Amino acid sequence: MPIRQLSETMINQIAAGEVIERPASVVKELVENALDAGARRIEVVTAGGGLSLIRVTDDGGGIAEPELALAVARHCTSKLSDDIHDIRSLGFRGEALPSIGSVARLSIRSRTAAGDSAAEIGIDGGHVSAVRPAAANRGTTVEVRDLFFATPARLKFMKGERAEATAITDVVKRIAVAFPAVRFTLAGSDRSTLELPAVAEDDRLARIAQVMGAEFPDNALAIDAEREGVRLSGHVSIPSFTRANALLQYVYVNGRPVRDRLLAGAIRGAYADVLPRDRHAVTALFLELEPALVDVNVHPAKADVRFRDPGLVRGLIVGAIRAALAGAGIRPATTGAAGMMAAFRPGGPAYDHPAQANGHRSYDTAFRASGPVGFDAARSPYRPFEASHANGLGETSQVSFDAGPLASADARAGHGIVEDRLLDTDLGAARAQVHENYIVAQTRDSLVIVDQHAAHERLVYEALKQALHSRPLPSQMLLLPEIVDLPEEDAERLALHGETLARFGLRLERFGPGAVAVRETPAMLGEVDIGRLVRDLADEIADNDTVDTLKDRLDHIAATMACHGSVRSGRLLKPEEMNALLRQMEATPGSGTCNHGRPTYIELKLADIERLFGRR
Repeated sequence: MPIRQLSETMINQIAAGEVIERPASVVKELVENALDAGARRIEVVTAGGGLSLIRVTDDGGGIAEPELALAVARHCTSKLSDDIHDIRSLGFRGEALPSIGSVARLSIRSRTAAGDSAAEIGIDGGHVSAVRPAAANRGTTVEVRDLFFATPARLKFMKGERAEATAITDVVKRIAVAFPAVRFTLAGSDRSTLELPAVAEDDRLARIAQVMGAEFPDNALAIDAEREGVRLSGHVSIPSFTRANALLQYVYVNGRPVRDRLLAGAIRGAYADVLPRDRHAVTALFLELEPALVDVNVHPAKADVRFRDPGLVRGLIVGAIRAALAGAGIRPATTGAAGMMAAFRPGGPAYDHPAQANGHRSYDTAFRASGPVGFDAARSPYRPFEASHANGLGETSQVSFDAGPLASADARAGHGIVEDRLLDTDLGAARAQVHENYIVAQTRDSLVIVDQHAAHERLVYEALKQALHSRPLPSQMLLLPEIVDLPEEDAERLALHGETLARFGLRLERFGPGAVAVRETPAMLGEVDIGRLVRDLADEIADNDTVDTLKDRLDHIAATMACHGSVRSGRLLKPEEMNALLRQMEATPGSGTCNHGRPTYIELKLADIERLFGRR
């Protein structure tokens, strides 16, 4: 077949395959255009999951009538200077509008602040219509109908309307977090209306709460760090506040929402010791650096980025999050108390089934329907309101029921009342041990329940880690060095990290052009597949420029030792031991969760307890 020039329509449809993957991609491009135009109010309307209709209306600067034809032409943009490395806007490629117009029916109606009237242009499957006058307020309205009608094969790869509508919601929320001063509205026949009112520019946490839920600020830690011109700010969740997936991990680079493997791996590494493998932290992190230090022109969708110094960025994220976790002290997730209250309430999870209420007939629907529920003094055979108690059970009438003075709840094996100062600590004073595993403690305004095994497991683990990483680890010498064949570049990477690996007990050296000789391995690992370990390290260094694989293996052994060496469930503790455990927890970073990511304690505020008993 002879070589020929592709038509402009075909070129645009090929470009659309890269830029416009699904309706959410259209919404992303159009909302970014609105933000680049200085919009303060953005309204998004969809139908049919975005496949039937997408309409984005903004109050930005608008497009002048003579420029409308250029706006729908490829590689025409107002956002890029002559330097491709100095990108300070969300859009810059000049491909979004012509790509959308090549696979859908697109119309753009716009009016500038200085314009007397609006103008409109349309594209139908790549065919551009003439510019015509229109009526509109200041700003721009972009309407997309029948998405992918010009490429029917793409429709087969679309998910259901609900799934596409959910993806659009996620895109709008991600963008909204980075622009708190902009009001966003998302509505349509295929969804309930989402409104995100504008907040103060410097009150980013308020916008995050709108998107992630009102409980996030109470379970979040502030992040603010800077290293070599790269600044990191935002908020991350405490270890006991997690989700089953990573959808609520928002990361931004110079205000641009991104989904980058390096950044996701850094977050996962920062929480490696405090979260189980199937749980994920909630984050909203903002990286700010010079545009020349990051390449956002990696993929047409602009979701991937490349950093000039990825090791610096990863180290900044891991270090900042770990420092925040260490400096936050001991904090429980508010969701634990909420779940505890729900379990206590009648009709809540604990009483969803009669069998869960020990079969008591008062929780039987048929019994409730048979007559009045509750105590009826007139019908009760044990009614106390006789003549002798005609005035009710007042102070005088209660004398006959007096059982004498009660023993003080603060008495503990002859130690008298627990020191008052312990009530002012984070975990309070130990009051009792329940089921030989749970310590019940009291503070000035709350009740604390501690899982003694999980708590002590974390304490032992942190002590082991401190001992491991505060000095070079002991190693065991191999009788014969093991030669591991590797690609030349992998052997070079390992040699460059040889000093760091030696601190962990792994000593190796170059052995020819494509191999390394391993002479010593960490004593803690015992019998180990040296070849697999070395290759895993080489792969991680290639991806992230770190040697965390070896560190993770050593930490895993420390976690196993801590699990078997901590206080076991079923062991009776003395009051002094319980209080000592509480004080150690307060002094140990990360003690709010055990090595497996489970919470070590739950705190129930006095106000919540009073609500359970109807006192509030």
